Amino acid sequence: MMTKTLRSFLLVASLAFSCSLFAELPRLIPREVLFGGATRSAPKLSPDGTRIGWLANDENGVRNVFVQTIGGNDTHVVTFEHHRGVPEFWWALDGQHLLYMQDGDGDENDHVFLADLEGKNVRDLTPFRGVKATNLLGSLAHPTQILVGLNLRDRGVFDMYRVDLETGALTLEAKNPGDVLSWSTDRNFVIRGATTFDRASGRTAVRVRDSATAPWRELISWPFEETPIYYGQAFDGTMIVNFAPDGKTINVLSSTGSNTVRIVTLDLKTGKQLAVVASDPKSDVTDLGALTSPLVLVSPATGKLEAVAFDYLTPEWKFLDDDLRDDFARMTRVVPGFLLPISVDAKRTKWIVETYRSDAPPVYYAYDRATKQMTKLFAERPELEPYTLAPKKGVVIRSRDGQELVSYLTTPPGVDAKNLPLILLPHGGPFTRDYDDYDALVQLLANRGYAVLQVNYRGSEGFGRKFTNLFTRQWGLATDDDLIDGLRWAVAQGIAHPKRVAVLGGSGGGYATLRALTRDPELFVCGVSMVGPSELKTLIEAFPPYWGPSRERFIRRVGDVIHDDAFNREISPYYHIDQLRVPVLIQQGAHDPRVPIRLTDTLVKTLREAKRDVTYIVYPDEGHGLGRDENEIDFFGRAEEFLAKYLGGRAEPWKPVAGASAEVR
Repeated sequence: MMTKTLRSFLLVASLAFSCSLFAELPRLIPREVLFGGATRSAPKLSPDGTRIGWLANDENGVRNVFVQTIGGNDTHVVTFEHHRGVPEFWWALDGQHLLYMQDGDGDENDHVFLADLEGKNVRDLTPFRGVKATNLLGSLAHPTQILVGLNLRDRGVFDMYRVDLETGALTLEAKNPGDVLSWSTDRNFVIRGATTFDRASGRTAVRVRDSATAPWRELISWPFEETPIYYGQAFDGTMIVNFAPDGKTINVLSSTGSNTVRIVTLDLKTGKQLAVVASDPKSDVTDLGALTSPLVLVSPATGKLEAVAFDYLTPEWKFLDDDLRDDFARMTRVVPGFLLPISVDAKRTKWIVETYRSDAPPVYYAYDRATKQMTKLFAERPELEPYTLAPKKGVVIRSRDGQELVSYLTTPPGVDAKNLPLILLPHGGPFTRDYDDYDALVQLLANRGYAVLQVNYRGSEGFGRKFTNLFTRQWGLATDDDLIDGLRWAVAQGIAHPKRVAVLGGSGGGYATLRALTRDPELFVCGVSMVGPSELKTLIEAFPPYWGPSRERFIRRVGDVIHDDAFNREISPYYHIDQLRVPVLIQQGAHDPRVPIRLTDTLVKTLREAKRDVTYIVYPDEGHGLGRDENEIDFFGRAEEFLAKYLGGRAEPWKPVAGASAEVR
């Protein structure tokens, strides 16, 4: 372990360095401005285009849905969540209701709620204890109905139910034989497609049927190594893009004959590939963080694919429709950069688009395709506009074995990117990826004087199946090498001070944090692990029942830590805590269904028995991550004080946050 004398020397040195750094930094951004509830966010148009809804904090500081007639003065709240805010909402296609999902204090057992527009009634459409709702589908052809997947019959699989929005009646529409990840409908709102995953072979397939009563048949399949992780190997994942309007073809995701995932058209009868619709040589069709469904634009009137998004260093659209290309060209002349349509009316003439950039939260605009006029609606966080934010810089770093690691470097604004304290920020998943997007945590760290490095290590989604397959049996081994190679690149470039480095991450990034601190302890002065697993056998054994496909995928990708004890001990940080030499801050949610609190409790107990310096913060009303603004403000206040103490950045002093549930254990 680091001696007290050496730690004191380093602290004095870092404080001296920090004084000169602080003088050059822009003014400090309060945590409440970064992490408090957005002023307004996620606006959505009603199907007839006459009303708009959005998320905002109500008078009690809880995020709820507000609705207003466009051009009117009748803004009112229509949902009444009192503890955990509404995470996302959708207009029911009848135009008379709103839909949203909510779980119980982070347990991820989401229910579907229906709210009327008068703000008088909110109904739970799936009021079943311990049941999760997913795969929510709607159709303009049947505006008073939705389809939803529920693990009501069997907690391990999701059957599909048709729900009448007027009566609340549920009707079983499709029974899961045990291998269906998600269901898809045709243009008549008939379930005619299914994405399946065979746990024994690891094979993913698309099944189709010719009508609601016809038998199912397999149309196409892919071996495990050719299937994208989230689209084809996780519950709620889909390889189906849409049933084409001609009724004879279907568009699917596929990497057959290609390293990257592209969209191809198949004959619905034979499964023969007829055309490649959209592809990119360096990146897969992106989900831009949605994980289980691709980012495509489809005409609701014709069913025609109009644009497909790809993302290597930064996202871009590939247009399949000339009129849409012209519309985007007009919009980007007003607001340069990547624009993301987040809502359209039923006629597809009125749009709401969101800006997408790393140095500012979203700003929302209305666009009228008939008049070609673009109008600013509102900024998500106007209170941030007086402050200087930091852009991410996309860089490609070569790993020690020659792999391209798409990475993002953020440095404090106004400061030379030389010899800075650096925070290595690995992403979670472990198969997700980092993007060239706005991230409040990255902005907090940069504002406090740190360089931030995000490395998409091998296995990160979106970069082709060869890169994905490099992950196999290398989590915590070559993936950790990739992170360290990124760090050493930053040091070699003169950006990072080699003796002032910390590592911080959540979920799979929390695992990477613990792994780095126990595998390469000499490189770090401290670490922060948020809901990070430390013992992988216990982690997998605790997966929820509906994670069956994910469990098998996890074992195939990570390695069989269930039966191979030696391998589990090699890559689980819990068995290497004797190597941990520096202070660590650990955060955990009591209702976490992915990383059970007992796993983290055991880690902390063992660390303390080994006389390691550990601070443990538990949030009893949270799950896998922090869903309440008060808890985010509280924890990141504790985290920035912790980092300032050991890394030497500046900090806004932590103070108790009203409504936060933190327990220091």
